[in-house]
Amino acid sequence: MGGYASSTIIGLNTRRYHGLLVAATKPPAGRMVLLSKMEETVVLDGRRYDLSTNRYPGVVHPCGYFFLAEFRLDPFPTFVFKVEGVEITKRVFMVHGENTVVIQYDFLGLDCKFELRPLIAFRDYHATTRRNDALNPGIQNEAGVVTLAPYAGMPPLYLSHDAAVESTGEWYFNFEYDIELERGFDDREDLFNPLVARYDVQPGSSVNIIASTERHQVAEADALRRSELERRAEVGAAPLVAAADQFLVKRGDLATIIAGYHWFGDWGRDTMIALPGLTLATGRSEIARDILLTFAQHVDQGMLPNRFSDQGETPEFNTVDATLWMFEAVRAYATHTADWDFVRDNLYSILTGIIDWHRRGTRFGIGMDVDGLLRAGAPGVQLTWMDAKVGDLVVTPRRGKPVEIQALWYNALRIMESLAGRYGDAEHEAMFAGMADLARASFNDVFWNSASGSLYDVIDGDVRDASLRPNQIFAVSLPFSMLDSGRAKAVVEIVERELLTPRGLRTLDTKDPRYRGQYIGDPLSRDTAYHQGTVWPWLIGPFFTAWLKIHGPDSRVKTWLAEFQTHLTEAGLGQVSEIFDGDPPFAPRGCIAEAWSVAELLRIGETFE
Repeated sequence: MGGYASSTIIGLNTRRYHGLLVAATKPPAGRMVLLSKMEETVVLDGRRYDLSTNRYPGVVHPCGYFFLAEFRLDPFPTFVFKVEGVEITKRVFMVHGENTVVIQYDFLGLDCKFELRPLIAFRDYHATTRRNDALNPGIQNEAGVVTLAPYAGMPPLYLSHDAAVESTGEWYFNFEYDIELERGFDDREDLFNPLVARYDVQPGSSVNIIASTERHQVAEADALRRSELERRAEVGAAPLVAAADQFLVKRGDLATIIAGYHWFGDWGRDTMIALPGLTLATGRSEIARDILLTFAQHVDQGMLPNRFSDQGETPEFNTVDATLWMFEAVRAYATHTADWDFVRDNLYSILTGIIDWHRRGTRFGIGMDVDGLLRAGAPGVQLTWMDAKVGDLVVTPRRGKPVEIQALWYNALRIMESLAGRYGDAEHEAMFAGMADLARASFNDVFWNSASGSLYDVIDGDVRDASLRPNQIFAVSLPFSMLDSGRAKAVVEIVERELLTPRGLRTLDTKDPRYRGQYIGDPLSRDTAYHQGTVWPWLIGPFFTAWLKIHGPDSRVKTWLAEFQTHLTEAGLGQVSEIFDGDPPFAPRGCIAEAWSVAELLRIGETFE
């Protein structure tokens, strides 16, 4: 649905995005932190032992991590606490297709008492909350279900339990979120504790609690766990396959892809790039079909949406490449499934219309020039994947004719030529072929930088941007390339020599005076480094696709991919980060889980299966 549960191994929330139940109230958007965390206390002979861990100004309290003996993913987050002869195993899992999280505790050792105090936030996941008088502190406790409705206009939260429940109505003040402090955002929050749930526990017994926007009975907890285990077994246990599953979500009756957790929604560019790896490489072609239908329904003036907003309003269309990536996603789907009828019946006319709009011209100055290449750009608008913007500052405007846009445009034209031939559309077949021939001739005439033996990054009139960036790799990696073998080899070699790292490709040559080796600091500092040296792991997919074209099958690629597996325990456990610092040791940054990062590793990995 787009919701999630997330925290750190020790249960210390370090981000405003952390929470036990972050619900997608307008799936897959409208994410709200409803249940922030659960304060847990073991009582033995009147002595209290807190299992939770929080940071407040100048202090960590309580220090439950002292009692944490083990953490594992099997496949759910599982915590083992040991307290004075009592062993508590805690599991957290979500219910697929619902805004529901289940927390289970199994007890061994001695008789004890156990207390749970839920801390609620009920706010947008980009925000924080502070004590306020608008909150309704009341609770309803009927038939083993507590109903919390602290604010009008927000969904109620249901807590299913089998405890003795007592209303508390207490605020906990000044939680500190370290990562938000690092990122230059509000790092303080107050959370409300509406109740305490008390249990008398014997060895071998369990405590279950279900937090949801739907009503459940606590007796369902074990059945929900078995169902989720069965579902995950069907998806596949391989780490990256399991990671891929977390990005595939519903939009209405169809499907889409969450670009990254914690804060991204579904973006057109990310979705089309990630589709082959997340769905085709994992054997889920039916989801790929639904995703293509979802975005086909939103094509407007020949453009795919750049993104759907967090609140589900009118999509934004400020992208030139998302639309062109759709052609490659369609080609990959049809090639993988041989479902050419689906493409003919549902997508071919839309794709033809997209080419026509680009030939005539559409939003933001996007249109085919007389030389057959695609121009794009408007003041104050970022249209390529290098889209960082701070206020009115577009960090990498790349107006004119960006190199990867020409590669994608040519690839799209050749795909359409092939489809037109397959479907007996001779008129369009000839037109697409002619357009592609013109684009190839013009591209080779103006984009080759003989001084560096590589491609210019952007051409804008007489201005040729010789910045050494990874964008030129797409002129080799895409199925239809405009370059001869000599130039293709030269591109791969310079990208490998100057931009390749153990975590992906740098976005700018280290010798460039604009190079920024660390992605740290406030929003201005980070956004001005975002595409100025920062490493992007998704680019390893096109790089190795191009590299294998030039060198043929080579075990070195498989070795590199195997070494990358160590990252799965560096940031988001079992996931691949959005970006890394350009400088060693290439620290992971940005989103802890990024769709196209996972997808491109899966797509390349499939080559060796």
